[in-house]
Amino acid sequence: MTQPGRPPSASEMTLSQIMDQHHTNLMGTVHGGQVLNLIDSVAGVVAARHSDGPAVTAAIDEAAFLQAVRVGDVVHVHARITWAGRSSMEVAVKVTADRWDRAVPATTVVTSHLVMVAVDDDGKPRPVPLLIPETEEDHRAFRQAEIRRRHRLALRDALAVD
Repeated sequence: MTQPGRPPSASEMTLSQIMDQHHTNLMGTVHGGQVLNLIDSVAGVVAARHSDGPAVTAAIDEAAFLQAVRVGDVVHVHARITWAGRSSMEVAVKVTADRWDRAVPATTVVTSHLVMVAVDDDGKPRPVPLLIPETEEDHRAFRQAEIRRRHRLALRDALAVD
């Protein structure tokens, strides 16, 4: 049974966090794994909100690290559903950063797309609501998500080992 649809705006969210010395790698910048952890966590919340229950990460498409994150940066992780199928959802995540002590424009530091699957109490996939795009940007993101989905499935089939 398919649940009623909902728009991307119903579940989107942004999490902001100040990066400190505990988040650094050996290069003295924020560890990429720390940023990926934030991405996965926020995407999970957005997917759970859209699907009204738990969702697990099935895939992380390319995480493009565009700029280094430094100690003292305020990282903003914004996530939004871009596509929903029977039990899976694509979540687009954009991470920006600005300085904690200066009024400067935020810089995009990472972009990524995650596939999340809604699961029931037994860990089995469960139905999710349809996605109802509201804006032209929502419609464009939905079309792009369908292209990424076709590419993911084609790659999976091409790499399948007998």
